[in-house]
Amino acid sequence: MTFTIQYISILIEVLIAILGIIIFYKKKKTYGLGFFVTFGIYVFYDLTTLLNWNVSDALLGILFFIASLSVLFSVWRIYKSK
Repeated sequence: MTFTIQYISILIEVLIAILGIIIFYKKKKTYGLGFFVTFGIYVFYDLTTLLNWNVSDALLGILFFIASLSVLFSVWRIYKSK
């Protein structure tokens, strides 16, 4: 059951990333790119843990920092939009 929920969760993250890139290209909203980057990183992280990929903790830490900055940028852009 948990295994299936993890894959469903990853699928949802992929969908959010795709929607983010669509928002960026079709709606011309820069915050879409932030959602794409953030959730793309989340997908990568989840796959590394689920599939036991050999990725250093340092790299994952840097990626999580980038994801946090990216979503902060996106939320700020949404907040500042009219």
